[in-house]
Amino acid sequence: MTAAEKQHELFETMPVLSAVRRLVVPTIVGQIILVVYNMADTFYIGRTNDAAKITAVGVCMPAFMFLSAISNLFGVGGSSVISRCLGQGDKTRARLTAAFSVWGCAVLTAVYCLLAWVLRVPFLRFLGGSDPDVHVLAQDYLLITVTLGGFAAVYSTLFSHLLRSEGKSLSASIGIAMGGLLNIALDPLFMFVLLPKGQEVIGAAVATALSNVISLCYFWLTLRKNREDSVLRFRPSRDMLSRRVPREVLGTGLPACLMTLCENVSYAILDQLMAANDLAAGGRSVLQAGIVVAKKVNMLAHCMVRGMSQGVLPLIAYSYASGNHRRMRSSVLISMGISVALSLVFLAAARLLSVQLVGVFLPGGGDSLTYGAQFLEILCIGGPFSACAYAVISFFQATGKSLRSLLLALLRKGMLDIPLMFLLDRLMPVYGVVWATPIADICCCVAALCLFVRFLSTDRDRRTAPSLKEDFSDRSQANIPADHLRNG
Repeated sequence: MTAAEKQHELFETMPVLSAVRRLVVPTIVGQIILVVYNMADTFYIGRTNDAAKITAVGVCMPAFMFLSAISNLFGVGGSSVISRCLGQGDKTRARLTAAFSVWGCAVLTAVYCLLAWVLRVPFLRFLGGSDPDVHVLAQDYLLITVTLGGFAAVYSTLFSHLLRSEGKSLSASIGIAMGGLLNIALDPLFMFVLLPKGQEVIGAAVATALSNVISLCYFWLTLRKNREDSVLRFRPSRDMLSRRVPREVLGTGLPACLMTLCENVSYAILDQLMAANDLAAGGRSVLQAGIVVAKKVNMLAHCMVRGMSQGVLPLIAYSYASGNHRRMRSSVLISMGISVALSLVFLAAARLLSVQLVGVFLPGGGDSLTYGAQFLEILCIGGPFSACAYAVISFFQATGKSLRSLLLALLRKGMLDIPLMFLLDRLMPVYGVVWATPIADICCCVAALCLFVRFLSTDRDRRTAPSLKEDFSDRSQANIPADHLRNG
């Protein structure tokens, strides 16, 4: 079976559940490994029992995740447009979309990496690195992972999105998983063997950057190997700025980008408020270390949901563009149900085993472990609601409804949780700021379901209206005498 025949079977004839499973299982596994390798730095640095080092890596997490926002802008946007083009049989526009995504991503990444280093002092303070010990360590981590290693991190994720747009979910996930597994293996090597004691943060940063470079090499070789069977082309031309390609890519990808950006701004504000509570309590990074670890553990649930939505997005986009709306609805409902079920399982595990899960990263125990376990029990409550909202946001991205996905993305992170953090921190110091996240997730879930149901109802009415009108016209004319028809 040729690549084109496999693509046709996956997107058009394979049972929906089987197609969803084939697309999302590799993506979920890849996302889990991606989160595990993001947690590996915290795990190994936790062996030092140094709260400042743990906090430094946590403070830099939003700065590193800003790179994901850039890759999502062009990756999610490009993937959705390419899949819709394939559903319509427009391969030329799909090639132009791939080229614009790659070169647009290059420009924005270069600007961000440069500004992140030039403005590193105020940037890290904004992210919560105001403590002098934390700030010095965070600068080293930022330089290596973002300024020097930023391009490798961005393009590994971008190419994974573009491969998924053609249904090559397994190849995309192998590259992401490879980077994660390499980082897990390289972390202890650089932290405890190759570099001297006290340089654990730099060792973790070098391992992260190197693993992303190797992952990028894999993607480049895979794209070259599949060149003959792929519509993905990256040669720049004026045509990639035509046919509304930039508008659709940026419009579709903007919600994913802003959701990641706002998520990390939200995390940065959370860290700032925790740092202020630390200072008020006379401690040094105890609360911050606890919330850093709780957020990282909670990311496991979020990564499964993200893997589900990213994996199924091309199938939804293709089905929508080709007019197979029944297959489209089945795809989103199945993926949403699985996402919520996985989140419920994680919720139960996090509530029952919070101390054990947080203790993996804080083996020294103490107040950081106690607070971290309590924070995790609060954060995980929003998981099932966040899963439902994320599925709807991804659905609107796949179908090109950028305004609705943008509204929900901002509602999920930014519009609700940030004001709630400041309000609840005053009402319930320490714990109130953490409760803002699940409350915002619940509100966003309600809004997402309302928009989703309304869209399906409107879409069904729009598609049935012409046939009803035609049927009414036929029945009306059948009851009118022939001479009346001739006379108008």
